[in-house]
Amino acid sequence: VRSLTVVEALDEVIGWHQRHLVPLGANLTSDPRCRLLRADFFSLTADPHGFDPSIQGRRTHAIIVDIDHSPRHVLDPAHAPFYEPDGLRELTGRLHPGGVFALWSNDPPDEHFNAVLAQVFHESQAHVVEFHSPLQERTVTNTVYVARTQPAQA
Repeated sequence: VRSLTVVEALDEVIGWHQRHLVPLGANLTSDPRCRLLRADFFSLTADPHGFDPSIQGRRTHAIIVDIDHSPRHVLDPAHAPFYEPDGLRELTGRLHPGGVFALWSNDPPDEHFNAVLAQVFHESQAHVVEFHSPLQERTVTNTVYVARTQPAQA
């Protein structure tokens, strides 16, 4: 890994990392390859400068998103267009050929969103992940969507 940019909308969450109050906070903030960027992910996705204003049009190998509860249960109605074909097409412009987009969702797999991913990406899958939640003291499931852009032609 040459670099990692964590886009976070809340100063408080960045502060938790800097004060090592979250798992791996110390590892991330002490690694010179990692940058915590206080910004709106959705705005950066639509911005021609992308995620790195110093290198306009810079592409990345992976974009991993954990913001909304799911593609249908968004924290802000302004996020909804991101989960539709045009919004995800903008995102693919930020990825290298063969780049990966992954999205965490609190809901079971969503057939509409699966269809949108299939329309935009070269390949996509929804994975149901089961784990023990210490906060809820029970086993819970989430969905992780993983999609890949068309690989480069040889």
